[in-house]
Amino acid sequence: MTSFDYSTAYPARRAPVAARNIVATSQPLAAQAGLDALRRGGNAVDAAIAAAAALTVVEPTGCGLGSDGFAILWDGEALHGLNASGRAPAAWTPERFEGRDAMPWRGWDSVTVPGAVSAWAALSRRFGTLPFADLLAPAIAYARDGFLLSPTIAKRWGLDLGALSAHPGFAETFAPGGAPPRAGEVFRNPDIARTLEEIAATGGESFYRGELARRIAAAARDQGGAMTEADLAAHQPDWCGTVSQSWRDVRLHEIPPNGQGIAALIGLGICEHLPLDGLDPDGPEALHLQIEAMKLAMADADRYVADLDAMDVPPEALLDPDYLRARAALVDPARARPAAAGAPRAGGTVYLTAADASGMMISFIQSNYAGFGSGVVVPGTGIHMQNRGAGFTLEPGHPNRVGPGKRPFHTIIPGFLTDADGAPLMSFGVMGGPMQAQGHVQMVLRTRLWNQTPQAAADAPRWRFVEGLEVAVETDLPEATLAGLEAMGHRLSREAPDAAFGFGGAQLIHRLEDGYLAGSDSRKDGGAVGF
Repeated sequence: MTSFDYSTAYPARRAPVAARNIVATSQPLAAQAGLDALRRGGNAVDAAIAAAAALTVVEPTGCGLGSDGFAILWDGEALHGLNASGRAPAAWTPERFEGRDAMPWRGWDSVTVPGAVSAWAALSRRFGTLPFADLLAPAIAYARDGFLLSPTIAKRWGLDLGALSAHPGFAETFAPGGAPPRAGEVFRNPDIARTLEEIAATGGESFYRGELARRIAAAARDQGGAMTEADLAAHQPDWCGTVSQSWRDVRLHEIPPNGQGIAALIGLGICEHLPLDGLDPDGPEALHLQIEAMKLAMADADRYVADLDAMDVPPEALLDPDYLRARAALVDPARARPAAAGAPRAGGTVYLTAADASGMMISFIQSNYAGFGSGVVVPGTGIHMQNRGAGFTLEPGHPNRVGPGKRPFHTIIPGFLTDADGAPLMSFGVMGGPMQAQGHVQMVLRTRLWNQTPQAAADAPRWRFVEGLEVAVETDLPEATLAGLEAMGHRLSREAPDAAFGFGGAQLIHRLEDGYLAGSDSRKDGGAVGF
């Protein structure tokens, strides 16, 4: 086989895609699976399910059948939010983790009940038009017959494999020849093909209350995990609506906690009170104000966000206009400052989006958390499990402390923008752990304040607050901007765009008068496709 150099030699230049029916994902084969559903008469939800299922096969570094999922969708008349994240096993008492400094990062003690399959099934039952089994057919074919591995995913595959090869069944599934597959090579996963056929035949029921559930529970029992058939059977996705925050003449919607979406709302609400008008979108002054706003927002999220039933401060208190105004007053326009949580009054991921000619739009995200997740592979099934349990804390008294049946703090968040009257404007997301809430704010400001197209907003250089005064920045920002940020006291970690998985990947679909305009991140392998 010809050995290409898959490094990005030149800056990527993509044009936004305009169409009446459109899908944008991080992997081109998955995008085509979604588009095929639309061509066969399906709607945007059908397209999202087909693409999401395909992604578990063609981008297992970011998601799998053992992932969690969330969705926000406009059905043509109203906005809906779906939380399909899973809960901790019943045996996960704080005492189980005594003596540890933090939750385990890998292995069965990092695995909560996976919710992605339940998200597909719930979306299909309520909003889909094509038979559920038909939507999984492309994923099954790619798993059984093989697919050619794309370059960005191949790079991530190789980076993650070394840390996980010791976990039972992992290397046999994802490095069957003793080494990770290379870009352009064919990869097959016959185990997951059979599992997807079982999911298709049972409408997802087998995963939670059938043969697949029994195999998952047996693997946990045999390998020292706590998850049981009862834990899996108890899982239900929740139609939870959204929480939202206005900014000028638009409103950003996020899934309510346990996700970090509220951090994007807090950050945007703080930005409402900061002097961003007239600034260069890539200049140090504009970036400084956004960074300082997100520091405050993420400090609040870290302190207060947990399973909604366990939070000691309700979400609306964190979005109270007086509270956001007070938080904005802490921003020094000329100097970087460390941030702490305020005191409000009580009272490895994949993202995709699809829209159709009827007006339906969906923002969907599913994730392993870490690359390939926990390292746990259920024997004979191809199911590799997320490590979302690592999102819990062991701190006594914290609302996000691990506990039986609780949902952990989640980083994955779908975003949705409406106008002041509630009409849909943009379905979008930005993959990448703590980058996600920060990326949502950057996408909203670039498209709405600086009028950049979805593709330009996705391609623009990004920043990511890390901790304290440390900020990671992409090196294609202007040197004058980097120097200006350092002069303000920011400690910069400079990362090359083509090597920095930490800056995530964005997919955006913006509504036009007679169709849509979409952008797909050049940091990923995927694209926007439509007709």
